[in-house]
Amino acid sequence: METQVNQQVGTAPPKVTKDSEKSLSPFQLAMRRFLRNKLAIAGLVVLSFFVLVAVFADLIAPHSPTAHNLYNIDAKASSEHWLGTDSSGRDNFSRLVHGARISLTIGFFAMFFTVAIGVILGSLAGYYGRWVDGLIMRATDLMMILPFLLLILTIVAIVQSVTITLFVTIIALTAWPNLTRIIRATFLSLREKEYVLGARSIGASDFRIIFKHFLPNAVGPIIVNATLMMATMIILESALSFIGFGIPQPTPTWGNMITEANSLRILENNWETWVPPGVAILLTVLAINFIGDGLRDAFDPKSNQ
Repeated sequence: METQVNQQVGTAPPKVTKDSEKSLSPFQLAMRRFLRNKLAIAGLVVLSFFVLVAVFADLIAPHSPTAHNLYNIDAKASSEHWLGTDSSGRDNFSRLVHGARISLTIGFFAMFFTVAIGVILGSLAGYYGRWVDGLIMRATDLMMILPFLLLILTIVAIVQSVTITLFVTIIALTAWPNLTRIIRATFLSLREKEYVLGARSIGASDFRIIFKHFLPNAVGPIIVNATLMMATMIILESALSFIGFGIPQPTPTWGNMITEANSLRILENNWETWVPPGVAILLTVLAINFIGDGLRDAFDPKSNQ
């Protein structure tokens, strides 16, 4: 009846989009805004493609990524070797596919453990304050004084034999200060909110207050920084591998493949060896950055109309 009356008097039916948005949680609203970002969706598609390649690398790669064939070194692209072979006779396409698995694994777990350390330390510093805050911030200041890349190079040079697990551990133990400061600042702004004071007044434990009230309100900065940090970790692994301080050969990583370009002969004549991993790094990092920008815009309260 109301619809008929509206049609008779010439008024439009009430809109339901804004009303429906009011019933959504902040996280659901952020995801709705994220899905409207075309660059972010494109980045998600590209990243999903590389993740699928990494997961099914054993099925996609036609050859072993570490098998040498000294009778067929620096071969051009052919039906047997789609991207030719490197200076040790290893199939470039197989190494590219398996390199996606290693590089993405390093980027993800280095990001994960760095975020874990940063969130834990930042939460303790921002929530408790006083001597806890002072101790953690002095340790953070000390880590930020030391050049990040130089510190990693020093540790890798001392250890010499670097495994994937050790490489991820070294990065995580040296890359946490920036995120720690961000989480601390977020917690300091939330510590005096009325709902936090109310939770304290009814006897809620510190653990419950941190995980029930603080972290849900800090999930935006955490997700955005974690996404952008993963791209940084992939570039860092590639850069360290290129200068010989990353994952050692013959483990296939995109950074290890680019080291072939150190030879002027290969740089000029065998583009199949170093261009594909370079393009893979470029596309992956761009995709992750687009996703990070989309998440930043989605979780930004100022973008909420």
